Amino acid sequence: MTEPAGSRILIIDDEAQIRRFLGIGLRAQGHAVVEAANGREGLERLATGGADLVVLDLGLPDLDGLEVLRELRAWSSVPVLVLSVRASEAEKVRLLDAGANDYVTKPFGVQELSARIRALLRLNPEPGNDAVFDDGQLRIDLGRRQVTLGGEPVALSRKEWALLSLLLQHAGRVVTQPQLLRELWGPTHQEDTHYLRILVAKLRGKLGDDAAAPRYLQTEPGVGLRFLVP
Repeated sequence: MTEPAGSRILIIDDEAQIRRFLGIGLRAQGHAVVEAANGREGLERLATGGADLVVLDLGLPDLDGLEVLRELRAWSSVPVLVLSVRASEAEKVRLLDAGANDYVTKPFGVQELSARIRALLRLNPEPGNDAVFDDGQLRIDLGRRQVTLGGEPVALSRKEWALLSLLLQHAGRVVTQPQLLRELWGPTHQEDTHYLRILVAKLRGKLGDDAAAPRYLQTEPGVGLRFLVP
């Protein structure tokens, strides 16, 4: 999972100051930056010029950012990072379920935003079943269905493996609780969050992961889980 050099990033935000601020920082990192001041202009620029990542503000003058996201997702799998002043858990879940890959709440720090962008640029939107994660300590081979920790095999239950592989296939992104519950237990269990808490605790124990200082499995309270990209 390597970050593409010179990625093309589309910023859709009606605030010129935000666009200028982001543009300066991203260009300094070697990215090409394209700007759009409203939703329609952003969709047109994406359709005609493409992008490796979209930074999307929700408070646009012509279209609601959620509407832009849904329209975009009808024909593009480009990673989308949402900027929002709406910080409620319900809003974050709604955005992620609509197709956002990640979100940053305004006001935001430059370092956090840059880290989120780097993580999304390292992702393959359609990972293959042969994906391998290896940080020198933990190795996960999706194709072979094998997990080792410090060179020793880790025995996972069927549900533990299903959770780990699902999170790894969306590495760096938040996978919402409703999606996890739906994928792992079916559509009738989307309120049974205690199932998920128990499963995550067991998986953390086997991976030697600390909930207070996670290395692999990060909980976004009330929203979902993220497999951390080194």
